[in-house]
Order: sequence, then structure tokens, then C-alpha cells
Amino acid sequence: MPREPGRKEKSNHYFDDWIIRNIMSEIVGYVNKLESFGAVDGPGVRYLIFLNGCKMRCAFCHNPETWAEGQGQEFTADELLKKALRFKPYWKKDGGITVSGGEPLLQIDFMLDLFRKAKAQGINTCIDTAGQPFTHEEPFYSKWKELMSLTDTVLLDIKNIDPVAHKELTGVDNANILEMAREISDMGIPIWIRHVLVPGGSDNDDYLRRTREFINTLKTVEKVEVLPYHTLGVPKYQELGIPYRLEGVESPSAERIANAKEILGAK
Repeated sequence: MPREPGRKEKSNHYFDDWIIRNIMSEIVGYVNKLESFGAVDGPGVRYLIFLNGCKMRCAFCHNPETWAEGQGQEFTADELLKKALRFKPYWKKDGGITVSGGEPLLQIDFMLDLFRKAKAQGINTCIDTAGQPFTHEEPFYSKWKELMSLTDTVLLDIKNIDPVAHKELTGVDNANILEMAREISDMGIPIWIRHVLVPGGSDNDDYLRRTREFINTLKTVEKVEVLPYHTLGVPKYQELGIPYRLEGVESPSAERIANAKEILGAK
């Protein structure tokens, strides 16, 4: 029985796509958004890739739309690099790509594929992570070590140095996060520390001094940044129907920001 005109073309197109995504085991990443020119997320000018998925529930998070796992725009590593390389002339010597989130380590297989291909093309790589997925359990740990070998800079978000306060603030413990920081330092990878200053939370001189003491134990910290808490993300919680836990909390004063920078040695 002859096939309907046009039906074979449609079937072949579907089959070709199926081969690419499945038989060839091409890994897909779930992306929340892309930004072409990032000037503060790593050295030089960066192409920014924000992945979806995060298990932390930071009270001050201004991107709750990135929490959901397995959702977002689907991209392969090749597709993203093709987009990023259009802007390579602007990167100069220090620029490259930065992958943020959400939490990029939750998509570690995709991250490995992306960074392997990026380094093969001479692209400088940077990860912005809070470290929550870190574990010594396999297969994650071996994959993480390989990923670190392909990473030029790590932007590490330290939410709070105190384990009890950290869990109240984020919903998770921080012991594995601090251990990851030590291992990254031992590997010789440059680290930028980021610390969100929240009035009534992390804006506490004792916590800040303890954070500085921990930073001083790391050998490869190149930069410490204090990020003042803000409320720009509040409308997103309202749109998503998520209760906002810091209702009424205002941004820290200029004096408290200066105090935190002095204690932490931030620039």
C-alpha cells in the first residue's frame, strides 16, 4: 500500500531526531536563561548559562523560578557552545563561559559534556555553585573531580558559616559544602567567595569573623564579595504562589555592608 505523500518525510524527520537524542546518547541540559555579556560572574566578560534545578531553599533567593528540576529550555552542549562562541571576540584574554543556576552540580553529566567540549575549543570555564550536591559517594565524586579538572574558576556561595543558622536559612547542612571548598583549594583551583549579607541572618559579626577564619584556611581564594540582600525577587514569589520568608526585611545599611567587607576582607 503506497504511503501518503509527505508522511515519509515527517516520519524520517522524527526518526532522525530520535537517533540524535537517544541512540547517540546526546546529553541535554535544562536551561533557565542565557545572558551574553556578564561582567561580574568570573574573570573578564562572560557568556552566562543559568541551569534549572536547586534543592536549597534559601530564604533570600531571588530566582525561585530556577528551583524546579527537569524543566526549562533543552540544549545540548554543542548548541550552547555554538551560541556562546558568537561572542568570543568580546572575551579577550580572561573571558569565557560561566554556568550558574539554580545549582549546576545537579546536572553534573551535562556539565561534564559541556566543559569537556569547551576546553577542547580553548574556552575559559567557570562554575557558580553553592555546593549542596557535593558528596564523596560514587558516581558523583569521580564525576565532580573530573569536572573540577576542567574548571578554571569556582564562584562559591557561602550562605552562612554556622551549621544551625545555615540550615534555618537554606534548609540544608553546610558540612559537605565547606568540605568541597577545602578540596577545591587543595586542587589549586582559583576560588571567588560570595556571601549574601542578610540583616538578622548572616549580618552577624560573629558569623562574619568565623567565615573569615574559614576563608583564611583556603589557599586559592582570589576574591571575596559581599552581596547585599535585596527584595527584587519578591514579585516572583507572588507570581509562583510561594510564601516569602523574609517579608519586611530591608536591605542592609551602607555601614553594615562596609563592616562586612572589612571583616571578610572583601574588595
